Amino acid sequence: MRRALVTGGSGDIGGAIARSLAEAGCFVYVHANSNYEQAERVVEDITHNGGQALPVQFDVTNRDEVNLRLEEILEAGPIQVLVNNCGSHNDAVMAGMQGAQWDNVINVNLTGFFNVTQPLLLPMIKTRWGRIINISSVAGVMGNRGQANYAAAKAGLIGAAKTMAQEMGSRGITVNVVAPGIIEGAMTQEIFDKEAIKHLVPMSRSGKPEEVANVVTFLASESASYVSGQVIGVNGAMV
Repeated sequence: MRRALVTGGSGDIGGAIARSLAEAGCFVYVHANSNYEQAERVVEDITHNGGQALPVQFDVTNRDEVNLRLEEILEAGPIQVLVNNCGSHNDAVMAGMQGAQWDNVINVNLTGFFNVTQPLLLPMIKTRWGRIINISSVAGVMGNRGQANYAAAKAGLIGAAKTMAQEMGSRGITVNVVAPGIIEGAMTQEIFDKEAIKHLVPMSRSGKPEEVANVVTFLASESASYVSGQVIGVNGAMV
């Protein structure tokens, strides 16, 4: 059984990814930081449906804490499917952005990716099989007014994935990016109304978390063994 870690697994997209990977046969660690109770609920959903999962809690920006928790996870075996989904945003136009806004978003979205991914690589390499999927955003591909920090971090995930795909290709490890557009959930429901979505999205609707999860699960499968270094948009034809 493949062992998977989904960071930000307590969120709408992360929870859908965790459930989908469990349905595909993975043992899933569902990560959360402040919203640990929701991660526990995701785990309950998975086990209720016959899957295997455990919740795990740490702050991705705290390298020492991350290392401690990952050491505990690795005691049971290597992680072979890693989904870097953890993220946050703190919006402002660049001219009015405070340093703390920049630092926080970069630290969670990009430095947090490094903190979690780097310690898991050597154990994954030893198995000669792995799937790493970074969850970016349409903002990281085309930019978005008021989100220079978020777009920079999400674009950074793309650059890192393309580089890692070259580094890991001979080890049986693929590295890809999924870039969602406007997806139903807590992060978007207060920002985009139906009219705005019709204007922005050619398909005239927001996506569902499960539609992102389906793509991630494919990339984590044997069927995607020759897909690496790619950015796949799930955005209703926004770009």
